[in-house]
Amino acid sequence: MCVIAGGGTGIGRAAARLFAEHGAAVVALAPVEADLQETCRLIREAGGRAAYVVADVSRRDDVERAFRWTLAEHGRIDVLFNVAGISGRRFGDGPVHECTDEGFDMVMDVNVKGTFMCCRAALPSMMAQRSGAIINMSSVLAWSPSPAHFATHAYAASKGALIALTRAMAAYYAPYGIRVNALAPGLIRTPMSRRAQSTPEIVELMRTKQPLTGGFGAPEDVAAAALYLASDEARFVTGVVLPVDGGWSVSG
Repeated sequence: MCVIAGGGTGIGRAAARLFAEHGAAVVALAPVEADLQETCRLIREAGGRAAYVVADVSRRDDVERAFRWTLAEHGRIDVLFNVAGISGRRFGDGPVHECTDEGFDMVMDVNVKGTFMCCRAALPSMMAQRSGAIINMSSVLAWSPSPAHFATHAYAASKGALIALTRAMAAYYAPYGIRVNALAPGLIRTPMSRRAQSTPEIVELMRTKQPLTGGFGAPEDVAAAALYLASDEARFVTGVVLPVDGGWSVSG
């Protein structure tokens, strides 16, 4: 049984479809019901099992309600994939000397606190069953900045915080049989990256910044990495931050 926070679009939708294809019952969380309905429709049409809960992960009541419902329906949570996140540019994120309080707070509330609250809601069940896999969503921008086009410092800080959270959790919860890992994507073709997709300079930059393909990654690339970390094939893997970046973090 898998919960995907941020399962309405992009990487979350791709992961929901892939997990369901491999036999998981999926519960998707997101704030926009139409997006969740489309995710579930695609899964069910392919013969999979899916349900959704409309929830904003930055709101404690929403998170707690979503996980109460999931546990009441399924009795357990085996996998939690925390995809939900935002770029705070439209709220005022930017270089530190320009970043607004609203931009910083909004990014931290969704990206860091939202992940924290979803983990907190899932962990008691996982601890009781002494098994589980949690996958958090970081970014290559946490350690490999690109200042000319991606100077959103609150976003970078939030993704760095998730690496620290992931490693601390991995160490603490390992005796319970719970694995905690993170993914660090490069630039992926999702709704959140529309600005980059429509900026010729960034499209050109990807030829050398993500040299493995010379372009944007696909949501399915990240979903496949998440499936591995959630699976029994990764049963001896915890505390890892796995780049899925087409070479971004090793390019010049």
